[in-house]
Amino acid sequence: MGASATAGMLMVAARPGISVSQGMLTSRAATSRIGCALSTSTGFANCPRICYSSPLSSSKRGGVVIRAMSGESGPQGLPIDLRGKRAFIAGVADDNGYGWAIAKALAAAGAEILVGTWVPALNIFETSLRRGKFDESRKLSDGSLMEIVKVYPLDAVYDCPEDVPEDVKANKRYAGSSNWTVKEVAESVKNDFGSIDILVHSLANGPEVTKPLLETSRRGYLAALSASSYSFVSLLQHFLPIMNPGGASISLTYIASERTIPGYGGGMSSAKAALESDTRVLAFEAGRKGKIRVNTISAGPLGSRAAKAIGFIEKMIEYSYVNAPLQKELLADEVGNTAAFLLSPLASAITGSTVYVDNGLNTMGLAIDSPTISS
Repeated sequence: MGASATAGMLMVAARPGISVSQGMLTSRAATSRIGCALSTSTGFANCPRICYSSPLSSSKRGGVVIRAMSGESGPQGLPIDLRGKRAFIAGVADDNGYGWAIAKALAAAGAEILVGTWVPALNIFETSLRRGKFDESRKLSDGSLMEIVKVYPLDAVYDCPEDVPEDVKANKRYAGSSNWTVKEVAESVKNDFGSIDILVHSLANGPEVTKPLLETSRRGYLAALSASSYSFVSLLQHFLPIMNPGGASISLTYIASERTIPGYGGGMSSAKAALESDTRVLAFEAGRKGKIRVNTISAGPLGSRAAKAIGFIEKMIEYSYVNAPLQKELLADEVGNTAAFLLSPLASAITGSTVYVDNGLNTMGLAIDSPTISS
């Protein structure tokens, strides 16, 4: 569980909301009749007005650019507004992974941020926060710093205290921390804040990730599934009772769930496949039981601290850059902004989905940098 998942939109607005850039719509001249009807009819007095940016002309062959306005003093753009919402992000242990980027995007949209940090990494993470080592990466678009209201010790491999082996209890890396199983953390959050609206699963670990599947032990395989997929089930199981209806949850997956990625072993590809399958089932169960939406983001490779455990993350990033439809670097912020959308009311009808944020690499069936193609 010590490793974060390996996994756009551009953040353009100041806190407390992320604003989608105001779009420009096109319409043919016939639209003028609709625009006039809407603007003059008393029955539509309170509807958004359609304003033309240039005079209509019947001689124009092209479309007419129009602009939707919500009112004289209304905000510009379509805001992602999470003010008044509280988010718990499980799996934040540094400032260079997807979990951190998601926390920043949610904070920029106005959400209150709580994080769960792997117990052995807790001390260094909290120390770095206190000493200002993360201040530069905490900066939001308006210049303010993301505030993490509280950091909870968490090891999502264990559901309750009874599950923790004696050797783990005696491990010095766990000394000084308490109430860090999933059940205990959910209870602590309830006692501290009462409820949450957003749950983010941004953690994974495969102790034998560098081994081919044929060389993976049963213990290593099951450990990968426990930390990387069942941990999401456990988190939602224990946090669902304190999630407000209409809330949402997301996790992070990877394309190895459905495509063969040699070197991404130890059962991790199986764990990601399980995570995506569980997302669909949990979407139904959590939707019916608590009116909670559940989605997962299939993110492209990122050179985070955790991803380096795979051993060839830089080659994966280079491969993605060369072969993806969008030939550019994938930024953690792009995953963070997608998460903010999926966790906001703007995505109120989206659940049970795997959303790809990988510059389109998932659509490719042929590596264009292959020597066979180039020759």
